[in-house]
Amino acid sequence: MFKGFYDLSSAMLTQTRNLDVVGNNMSNTATTGYKADRYADTTFDEVMRSRIGNKEKQPQELGTTTSYITALDEVYTDHSQGALQSTGLPLDFGLEGDGYFAIQAEGGRLYTRNGSFMLDDQGYLSLAGQGRVLGRNGQAIYLGTDKITASTDGTIYTEDGQMLGQLGLFTFADPAQDLQKADEGMFTAAGQPQLSDNTVVHHEMIERANTDLVQQMTELITCQRALQSASQLSKMYDQLMSKTATEIGRV
Repeated sequence: MFKGFYDLSSAMLTQTRNLDVVGNNMSNTATTGYKADRYADTTFDEVMRSRIGNKEKQPQELGTTTSYITALDEVYTDHSQGALQSTGLPLDFGLEGDGYFAIQAEGGRLYTRNGSFMLDDQGYLSLAGQGRVLGRNGQAIYLGTDKITASTDGTIYTEDGQMLGQLGLFTFADPAQDLQKADEGMFTAAGQPQLSDNTVVHHEMIERANTDLVQQMTELITCQRALQSASQLSKMYDQLMSKTATEIGRV
């Protein structure tokens, strides 16, 4: 009887936390370069046992629990490619492949797929609210103008062909493990980044969030129904135990 309460509490806790993850994904569908999160727990036998985005796809234990009530084990970030969208804006850059831009922020270096850049007040290529964009040489890229063109390897030129710099594009052996979310669409590096030579840069384009809104809506409805069912069953258990205690007391 008591284990039933544990199971229902586990289900309610699981679905509540899953709703938080789904809600955050849905609220960031318009965030450029956003990578959706995925929820994993040990409540169900079919839970995923490998990290999304892990190139090696090696099985990895998700963890253990010390009580009947199972809580959140981990939230995984899906680093798959988002759709590219043309903007026509000269300081926009979309990435195709596994590379990340590097941003020099106040607290250290950040990595992102958000290529919706601007010029700061000193003429450096920057990401609003974060910091300056770093080049392949690890230095901030000075443009001084938005009258530019760019090649697919991230080299930026003036309209008359003068080279201004080259975007630094970095890859990680296992993005799901080597990158940790610092902000929406921003990551800090837990692993060692490597320069990417196979990431294609699309000028005047951005990468949209890789969130599937229809899938998230479906998951949202499923979680809400599961939470409601667990809540109703919990009330039934409470009534049953109250009645049992009352009947035993009479005997």
